[in-house]
Amino acid sequence: MDAEITVTELTPDLADTVVRLCEQALDLPEDATEAAAIVDVLWPRAAADRPVVGLGAYRGADLVGVLFCSVSSTEPGIGHVDLVAVHADQRRRGVGRALLGRAEQVLAERGVTEVLLAGNPPYYAWPGIDVRYTPAVCAALALGYQQDRTAWNMTADLSYDGSPALRSTEAAERRLADQGVTVRRAEPADLPALTAFARSTFGGTWDGELAGSVGRDGAGCHLAERGGEVLGFAAYGSSRPSWFGPMGTAPAAEGSGIGGVLLRRCLRDQQAAGLTRAEIGWVGPVPFYSGSAGARIERVFFLYRRTLSVA
Repeated sequence: MDAEITVTELTPDLADTVVRLCEQALDLPEDATEAAAIVDVLWPRAAADRPVVGLGAYRGADLVGVLFCSVSSTEPGIGHVDLVAVHADQRRRGVGRALLGRAEQVLAERGVTEVLLAGNPPYYAWPGIDVRYTPAVCAALALGYQQDRTAWNMTADLSYDGSPALRSTEAAERRLADQGVTVRRAEPADLPALTAFARSTFGGTWDGELAGSVGRDGAGCHLAERGGEVLGFAAYGSSRPSWFGPMGTAPAAEGSGIGGVLLRRCLRDQQAAGLTRAEIGWVGPVPFYSGSAGARIERVFFLYRRTLSVA
């Protein structure tokens, strides 16, 4: 007979144990290999920006599942479940249900009225539930969550030097230089101008993702400027080492080729770091990434939400 499931709040000293469980419980190799980065971005890094709670499910003395949830820093009353990982031999035995039930209680105590099974930028590891995690999709539906959006990632192949993702940018950079545009690697001193540009031009939380990219190990950013004015940027590694994004070009500079140059400069950095593929996360302009880097849609995510009942 199974021992009873106990759910308790995780403490920072359990980080290594949580990473080991995620390495075993995340079925997709691209997630399992980055388990340490995923735990880092969703727990200590996110906690510096918003309320975050880590929950562990125990059967007896064994940790068999973990969950991270957080409160939105931009949308009052909205909470997010950022990760649920259950050991393979414990699935369909009530562990995920116990974790999600406790997470809803924890979030409700913090004023949340609606819970999203979706990424909570700027600190997230997925847009939602990868459709290949079928048990998670089934659990979400069984618990009354409704699918309301679909998102996707594209993949750029960095495994060989002739890849479209690694095409030279030298000629395009010379052409831009003739127009007074400088393209270079961003430095920490550029952050104020970059974040101001991102906030005023695009809104959202890209300023936070830029802060997680510029000057951080395993991450980076390139920018284009003219006369000291930022015209565009492209960043990578903010949430996960293999992920590219965000990037943005000033509306007045669209069509100039700046975006493709910045994108491929970042992808070359990622290849130099030993990566054979880069994931372009939560993609909007599919044709741009297909044309500029030969990227393909390879990951699809369902995003869910549920309104909490009032006690």
